Amino acid sequence: MLLTFCKYEGAGNDFILADNRAGEFRPDARTIARLCDRHRGIGADGLMTLSASPQHDCSMRYYNADGSPGEMCGNGARCFALYAEHLGIGGREKIFDATDGVHRATILSTAGAAGEIEVGMIDVERIVCGEGWWFLNTGVPHYVEFVDDPAAVDVTGRGARIRHDTARFPQGTNVNFVQLVGEGHLRMRTYERGVENETLACGTGATAAAIVANFVRQPAADRFRIDLPGGRLQVAFTRRSDRCYTDIRLTGPARRVFEGTIDYSDNER
Repeated sequence: MLLTFCKYEGAGNDFILADNRAGEFRPDARTIARLCDRHRGIGADGLMTLSASPQHDCSMRYYNADGSPGEMCGNGARCFALYAEHLGIGGREKIFDATDGVHRATILSTAGAAGEIEVGMIDVERIVCGEGWWFLNTGVPHYVEFVDDPAAVDVTGRGARIRHDTARFPQGTNVNFVQLVGEGHLRMRTYERGVENETLACGTGATAAAIVANFVRQPAADRFRIDLPGGRLQVAFTRRSDRCYTDIRLTGPARRVFEGTIDYSDNER
């Protein structure tokens, strides 16, 4: 069985994208995990399919690198929008549905295989406060903790322990260690659920970090620059009430890296 695919990355977060408008690609969790494997597959933090939508420009479905379904991915959504642009779908603004709801993406600029993309995120209406940490859902669940220096944090070790702390987070959580660099300026590292490792960037995590920074430390800042190991993202929003955030926009780069065809038949014995 052959799959024609494209590989995209957004601030170092990399994804496999497949045009599934014909509905022929029906991968199971094992197949997705093999395709995302960095040694025996294409290699990626996740996989997305683009399908036809009766109401919108297209439909996005996201799967984590371990094969589990994901509700949303911010960097993935920007790559998805650029992929749709490269396929000639929609106009400068693209409306697509994902598992967590309907999103609007804007192609701010393109240059060859790359582009700068803004994507609208779901509203945040609940923030849980813990002892030195905060928890919220920006499409997927996120734990946020402020630290003096993200470079000094054992992201893999501490992140895994928090991610699997089912007493506090029954469905698991992504884990973000965030430094306040200045007004409207953050630096962070993320351990991602589903990848089960640190990733170079996390769009929903950057969104969560910016909202929590506004909520507890910088109430006057409604636009943040977030520096991650893989690049820089921007998050802007409107704070409507104490814990309600709307008009949330994530902006950053996306780029097509390569494309190809792979036989995804399960030939393992």
